[in-house]
Amino acid sequence: MPIPATLGVLLAGGLARRMGGGDKGLRAVGGQTILARVIMRLANQCDGLILNANGDPARFADTGLRVIADDVPGFAGPLAGILSALDWAAAHRPHLAWVVSVATDSPFLPRNLVAGLHRAREAAGTPLACARSAGQAHPVIGLWAVALRDDLRHALTVEHIHKIDRWTARHGIAHADWPVVPADPFFNANTQGELTEAEALLAAHPGL
Repeated sequence: MPIPATLGVLLAGGLARRMGGGDKGLRAVGGQTILARVIMRLANQCDGLILNANGDPARFADTGLRVIADDVPGFAGPLAGILSALDWAAAHRPHLAWVVSVATDSPFLPRNLVAGLHRAREAAGTPLACARSAGQAHPVIGLWAVALRDDLRHALTVEHIHKIDRWTARHGIAHADWPVVPADPFFNANTQGELTEAEALLAAHPGL
């Protein structure tokens, strides 16, 4: 099936207190920041990219991406960043019906992510899809219907729902599976040890 035009949002909106502070996506793996690797892998799959981050957007100036902050105050979690992306798409790219979100600490994202998520959504007949590997779902790496943005805003601001799984369960969500050989494509580097592990994986498998 043809892949619908999809906006990509890179979620960097957290408080970034782990790994001694700082933005996880700006840490380097294989001589590149993780964020640069994510952009490189996702750019050709999407009809444009934006970055969701709170605080001073100037720290991401080198990416050349539009930086949008959370609409919902108080660091309300990934759903707040997703809502901001859905709202931005509705305002600035009204022809787009879909947004894909990814984490900025995942250096090995699949190059067929968007196609795989759309195939799973289409097959299941659901308005949402998320990535899965080795039986583990990755709710932040997902596909979202722009049409659901008002419901998501109500869930966040009125119902105070912040857990992704709790909100997606009411609409139905498909899971798109990826193999974990030679490495899990959704490996995320949250600690110094995981950064070291990512470097080792890249050294052993340069094509990752």
